[in-house]
Amino acid sequence: MELTKYLRHSATKLFTIGTLCCAVILTPSTAVAETKSTFRLAWTIYVGWMPWDYGNASGIVKKWADKYDIDIEVVQVNDYVESINQYTAGGFDATVMTNMDALTIPAASGVDSTAVVIGDFSNGNDGVVLKGDKTLADIKGQNVNLVELSVSHYLLARALDSVSLTERDVRVVNTSDADLVAAFTTDDVTSVTTWNPLLSEITAMPNTSKVFDSSMIPGEIIDLLMVNTKTLADNPKLGKALTGAWYEIMDTMQGSSKKAIDARTLMAEASGTDLAGYDAQLASTKMFFNAEDAVAFNNSAELKNTMSKVAEFSFEHGLLGEGASDAKFIGIETPSGVYGNKQNIKLRFDPLYMQMAIDKKL
Repeated sequence: MELTKYLRHSATKLFTIGTLCCAVILTPSTAVAETKSTFRLAWTIYVGWMPWDYGNASGIVKKWADKYDIDIEVVQVNDYVESINQYTAGGFDATVMTNMDALTIPAASGVDSTAVVIGDFSNGNDGVVLKGDKTLADIKGQNVNLVELSVSHYLLARALDSVSLTERDVRVVNTSDADLVAAFTTDDVTSVTTWNPLLSEITAMPNTSKVFDSSMIPGEIIDLLMVNTKTLADNPKLGKALTGAWYEIMDTMQGSSKKAIDARTLMAEASGTDLAGYDAQLASTKMFFNAEDAVAFNNSAELKNTMSKVAEFSFEHGLLGEGASDAKFIGIETPSGVYGNKQNIKLRFDPLYMQMAIDKKL
């Protein structure tokens, strides 16, 4: 299986921004409630999202769905961006995505979505690599191969800012994730920005320097479980079942018990690696194994600040849609306040269901 083909960082945003903007998007307060009993969750291969595959295979998701007398179909979609496009178009009720993609695809298309679970953030899974014994400042004047308009592009921008450089000081070369490792072996390519497992493959090569990684911007590349806000408001059982299942999976997979090792081994095999490889990826991922840590992160003032950086990058690169006049065009609601337009909130970080897990009310 070609693992890298399916990772979360692809920048080919197939969904035309604005396709749904012209539609009338009804908010939970104005729309007629639409209760239902069958729901669809999409997921794609990535270290922090493999728990959904395990939860489906082990029966944990079904157990929690049965508790609330609903059905949840868990569907693997091979193309990450396509999974978000299908969610945005209404083909799924929930899916997994990064905070940046939540803003630039469904939110930018007028679809109101809620982050029900904050699963993790990249803590070294994404990095900038140069050939030779180099420092980040040596990147000035170089071509940088990466998946353009992805979180790798965002990471590069943050890295450049840390040494008082901008994208004008380098040349971004858009390169498919499937081609990055091979490209780095050629003489013409001297710098790449990418993610695991590609990052590990490249840094294992001789004469390389990892000069920046996501551990230097902790909490900025966030992996989320997103649910359509209206669907969630009309069907709170869905939020309860998904959250309950998630934290049971988290309890099962952590630690060194046979049950935990078996769970992670299944996740590893399903993602095209072995237990050691999967555990290595987990080591550079800040997983929120317990709801208390996820809620603390969700409620921090820093989350709003992070989303402001993401919104500014997205606006500067034309990812908020043709109608966006500035980075604040879309409202992003967090417990510490709203960033952007309060009359156009399309992305919400709501700790309600994670808090219910803490309070044992699921």
